[in-house]
Amino acid sequence: MAWLEYLLPLIFLFPLAACAVIVVALRNLHDARVSSPFDAHPLREPGQSLRDRLDRAFAGLFLNGALGPIVTLAPLVYGMGRMLFASEQNWLEWAFHGALSTALVLVFCFRLIRDFQRIRRLKLGLACELAVGQELERMIRPESHPYVVFHDMPGGDDTLDHVAVTPHGVFVIETRARTPAVTPSGEEDNRVTVERERLRFPGWFERRPLRETRRAVRWLSVWLEREVGRAVPVQGILALPGWRIEEADAAGDLLVVSGEALADRLAGVRLGERDAATHDAVIGALHRHAARGLPA
Repeated sequence: MAWLEYLLPLIFLFPLAACAVIVVALRNLHDARVSSPFDAHPLREPGQSLRDRLDRAFAGLFLNGALGPIVTLAPLVYGMGRMLFASEQNWLEWAFHGALSTALVLVFCFRLIRDFQRIRRLKLGLACELAVGQELERMIRPESHPYVVFHDMPGGDDTLDHVAVTPHGVFVIETRARTPAVTPSGEEDNRVTVERERLRFPGWFERRPLRETRRAVRWLSVWLEREVGRAVPVQGILALPGWRIEEADAAGDLLVVSGEALADRLAGVRLGERDAATHDAVIGALHRHAARGLPA
């Protein structure tokens, strides 16, 4: 039957079709939206709409980059199957398959170029919005304000999540995300017990977050003393958003908090009084280090 010559080569397309389904499924799993663990409201930052568009643009780039080769190979694979099952070789048909593959390559090349240009425009727009947002933040957090916060501060071999400077001390805030355990009855158990050298979660223990926070405190203390020329008190804080903190035998050199009302708590912690010159020197050193963006 002549129609089998056209139907049987479709068998060779099944692996390509399976790969295409996997690519599309992975693309649909991408969702960069995050919500607050405190009240479940979506978190918004400067340029959030551009961030969302940029995420979608990267998802489109992934789809075109991964799906393009699969689609462009399909005519060639089908044509090879036709060569195996066809009783006569039709060179016009082979030329058609080759031309179709070439046309699909050009189409996906143009789509990738379009995605690349879109991502460049969106990244430029996001950079501009972030720059303006940082300037506007000076209205409520001027550089001369006694409270200054730095995010993603380079430090040692890693990055410090947050560094807060108040008139009464310097604080290193490290954030760790953990999923609450589920009890056999189906209820969430979000209690964590803080011990001297470990965190006791429901069903497991962790020592690494405490060690990493202490290491960040040691690095910042040594670095500030070298930059400022005098010892500066530094307090480490480990934030576990969404968890209820229970202190059984917690060490006094480290605070473990849920993160809720953290700003109010920092304002009330006093590590020692500093003169204005030292306070300004600390802020200036951190500003310069953040601007360089390189580990000391």
